[in-house]
This record gives sequence, structure tokens and C-alpha cells, in this order.
Amino acid sequence: EVPLVESGGGMVQPGGSLRLSCVGSGFTFNNYHLAWVHQPPGAGPEWISSINENGERQFYKNSVKGRFTISRDNAKNTLYLRMNDLKPEDTGTYFCTAPRANPFTNPNTFYDYRGQGTQVTVSP
Repeated sequence: EVPLVESGGGMVQPGGSLRLSCVGSGFTFNNYHLAWVHQPPGAGPEWISSINENGERQFYKNSVKGRFTISRDNAKNTLYLRMNDLKPEDTGTYFCTAPRANPFTNPNTFYDYRGQGTQVTVSP
């Protein structure tokens, strides 16, 4: 059983929007701080947003602040990432992860679970 499964990726024009979803199973979803990781083509992965266990606190990489919104529905074991005003540099694979700690306050943390990723392409 795959613990995290992402969906919602696709191809959009610059300025467009997408909403990514990630469904968790096989672990206690609401015990985890959750995060989205972006891996651009040919580059390493980077944390772009995270949310605490009850959804009350959100964290963002500067490059996505004001454009992306992370949220979660623990009753549905689902994590979301709403992405607006998409730019070509947002292109890449997006992974849903369950890190052991908030990566924005603990940058050396690692994840217990990671999905297989969903592809986002932003191109005219």
C-alpha cells in the first residue's frame, strides 16, 4: 500500500491555477506535520510549503508566498496545495511528504513517507 498518493498535476499556461491533492493511508495522518516538495527538472528537491498537524499553521518558501495555499482535511486524510498565478519556474514534480518535523524550522529533517509525485508543467 502506498502511504501517500498525489493527484491534480497537469499542464497549464503561465498565470493559470492547479490544485494538488494527496491522500494518506496506512499511518496516523493527523499525527504528522505535512509538507509539499518541489523538484524542478534537473535539480534537487526543495521544501515549498508545510502545515502543522491540526492545520492551523502554514509555512511557505518565499517564492510561493501569496500564490500557493496549503491546507488539510484530517477527516479525509487529505492534504492540498492550491497553486495560483503559476510561473514557468514552478514546473517540476511535486511530492507530498510526511516529515518528522517542520522542515521550515528543522531544515535537516527527513520524511517518514513520500508519495510518488505528480507532474506540473507551466508553459505558454
